[in-house]
Amino acid sequence: MPLEPGPMTVVHGAFSTKEEVLADIARLDLWPTTYVSERMEELPLHWHDVDNCGYVLEGSSYVLDEHGNRLELGPGDKLILPAGAVHAEGRVAERMVYIVGISKPENLLDALLPLREPATSPLRR
Repeated sequence: MPLEPGPMTVVHGAFSTKEEVLADIARLDLWPTTYVSERMEELPLHWHDVDNCGYVLEGSSYVLDEHGNRLELGPGDKLILPAGAVHAEGRVAERMVYIVGISKPENLLDALLPLREPATSPLRR
C-alpha cells in the first residue's frame, strides 16, 4: 500500500524492537533492507520517486524538511518519506544504522538515486 502523499515526517520513539520495525514494514507492504551510513556531509534538498521509511537503530543525525527546518533523529525514530517529499539527510558524524523499507524490490541505492531537484517534485505542482 503506498504511503499517503505529503511532506516528510519524523516520528520520535516510534519503535523499541526490531520486531516492531519489521511488522510495520510488512503492514506498509515495503521491501526491507539494512543501511549503514558512515560519516558523510549534509546532502542538498532533494526527493525520491519511491516511498521509503527509515527506522534508526543506532547513531544520531538530523534531516532537513522542505523549508530547511532541522529535525533530530536517533534510535527508535521513524523517518517517513512519501515519494516526492522534499528533504535532505543531515551530516553524520559517526556511524548510523537503519532498517529502510522501500516501495519496490530493488537495491536501496539504485531506488533512491539520483537525487532529484526540489522544484521538480510532483508534490510541488
